[in-house]
Amino acid sequence: MGDTIFGKIIRREIPADIVYEDDEIIGFRDVNPQAPVHVLFIPRKPIATLNDATADDAALLGKLLLACAGYAKREGFAEQGYRTVINCNEHGGQTVYHIHVHLLAGRSLHWPPG
Repeated sequence: MGDTIFGKIIRREIPADIVYEDDEIIGFRDVNPQAPVHVLFIPRKPIATLNDATADDAALLGKLLLACAGYAKREGFAEQGYRTVINCNEHGGQTVYHIHVHLLAGRSLHWPPG
């Protein structure tokens, strides 16, 4: 499951505020939230970056986004709006090399991002 902080969360070696879980994906609150709602959705399968994903990972990547949308609907902020972000590599802002989707909501999000 990878030797990152996210692998340790998947293995329950470190605690996390898990808000979503299925056989392939885990969602948990970011410890450094950038919006009132800031949840990270990660696959259990360790894929370092979006660049490392293959055609075989297409369904899993789709499930990550659908998990985000489902969570937004269940929590009641889907209609108001939210943002999903995947950072890739250093200049893209990625700090944990286990692909993850940031779901941000709960306030007006401006464009362009910082």
